[in-house]
Amino acid sequence: MSINELFGGQLGIVNVGAPLFRDELIRIGVDAVQVDWKPAGGGDPEIIAILDRLTGDEKIAAANEKAVALLKEAHPFLVDVAPALKAIPGMTKTTILHAGPPIGFSRMCGAMKGAVAGAIIYEGLAKDEKEALAVAESGDVLFSPCHHFGAVGPMAGVVSASMPVHVVQNRTHGNLAFATINEGLGKVLRFGANGPEVIDRLRYIEREFAPVLKEIITRSGPLDLKNLTAQALHMGDECHNRNKASTSLFIRALLPHFMALSDSSGGARKAAEFLKSNEHYFLNLSMAACKSCLDAAHGVPHSTVVTTMARNGVDFGIRVSGMGREEWFTGPARMVRGLLFPGFSDEDANPDLGDSAITETMGIGGFAMGAAPAIVQFVGGTIAEAIEFSTRMYSITVAENPGYSLPPLDFRGSALGIDIRAVLENNVLPVINTGIAHRKPGVGQIGAGIVNPPEECFVKALRAYSEKY
Repeated sequence: MSINELFGGQLGIVNVGAPLFRDELIRIGVDAVQVDWKPAGGGDPEIIAILDRLTGDEKIAAANEKAVALLKEAHPFLVDVAPALKAIPGMTKTTILHAGPPIGFSRMCGAMKGAVAGAIIYEGLAKDEKEALAVAESGDVLFSPCHHFGAVGPMAGVVSASMPVHVVQNRTHGNLAFATINEGLGKVLRFGANGPEVIDRLRYIEREFAPVLKEIITRSGPLDLKNLTAQALHMGDECHNRNKASTSLFIRALLPHFMALSDSSGGARKAAEFLKSNEHYFLNLSMAACKSCLDAAHGVPHSTVVTTMARNGVDFGIRVSGMGREEWFTGPARMVRGLLFPGFSDEDANPDLGDSAITETMGIGGFAMGAAPAIVQFVGGTIAEAIEFSTRMYSITVAENPGYSLPPLDFRGSALGIDIRAVLENNVLPVINTGIAHRKPGVGQIGAGIVNPPEECFVKALRAYSEKY
C-alpha cells in the first residue's frame, strides 16, 4: 500500500527541519516541499531563554523607538574639508586609523598592512615599504579604529595626519563625522597599494584637490547630504557600491562654484576632472553622513539597536546603542560571495573588509538594493533577489525610514534600526554589498558581491546585553 492510499488521497507534504525526511519521501515517490527553518538563536537554549525574557520588554521598546527617532531626525551636511590632524579631535602625527574593530598590526590582513605602510611613507616617517613596515612594528605608531575617532574609511580605511577629510555635521544633533577623500579605482591606498603613483595621488589630493574643494564649500555653504542621498535612491543608486547618481548630483551642486573660481593655474579644472573621473566619489560622503546619524543614536540606555557594523579583514564587529561606545562584539570576517574580475579566483580574495557597512547600518547600501537594479551587474544576482534582500531586512529592523524611500517597493521607507534580538529570533542576518580586496597588498579590488556578518557577533552582543540589563 502506498502512502497516498494509506491516507485515502493525494498528500501535500511540507517538511520543516531536517531535510532527510523530505529526501526519504522523494525517494519513495512522494512529492514534498522543504521549508528552510531553524529555531531561534540556532537552537541555543541560553539564547532562546534570553530572547524569551526580552520579548515584549517595554523599556527596550521605548529605547529602540528613541534610537530610531534620533536616526530619522538626523540631518548630515558637508561643512568643510581639512587635514585629519586639524579636523579630528585626538588625532596626532603618529596616529593611524583603520577600518573595523580594534586590531594590532601583527594580525592585520595584507591589504591593511599595505595601506598602513603607504600612510607611513606618505607622512614621511619612512622612505620605502620595508622601512615603513619596521616603523609599524616598532610601537611608535598608535593604531585605532576610525570609529573611535568619529571617522569611517572604506576597505582598509587608513587615515593618517596629513590626509584631508570631509567634515560632516549632523546639524540636528551637532556631532561631527569624518571620512577621507575617495581616490578612485585601480591601485589605491584603501586596497593596500603603496607605490609611487599611490603616494603621488595622495599628495595631489592633499596639496591641490582639497584646497579647491574647501574653497568651493566655503562659497557654496554646507551641502545637504541627506537630500542628495534621498534623490540618488530615486535614481538607481543604493549609495554604497553604486554612486553614479549621487556623485553626479554632488558635482551638479558644486558646478556653479567651480565655474566662479579664478583658474589661471588650471587647478579648478583639474579638480573637476578628478571628480568627473571617479563615480565612487560619493561613497566616502555617504559613509560619513551615515556615521554622523548613527553616532547620535548611540548611548540610548536599554536600546538593542545596532549602531555600527565594520570589518578589518580579519574580524567583523558590531556596536549596540545600549552598550559601551568602544564595546565591540566580534566574529570572524566572512568571505564575500559575488563576481570576480577576470583572472582572479576565490583563493585570491581577502575576507570581508572596511567601514562601508555603516551604510547598511543606516538602512541603505545592501538594505536598499531593491532601489538599485543595476547593482546586480556588479555584485551578482538578479533584480528579483535585490528586491528580496531589501524586503527581508524589514524582519530584523525596528522601523522604516521615510526619508530614504525605495521606488520599486512602492516608495516604502528603507528598513532602519537593526535589532540584535530580531536577528537571532528570525535567523536573518543583515545583508551587505561590498567590494572584494586581494589578499596581497597592492593588487587592489578583484571583484564585488554580497556578505553577511557572522551570527557570533549578535550572540555575543545579546549575552552582554542580558548581563548588563
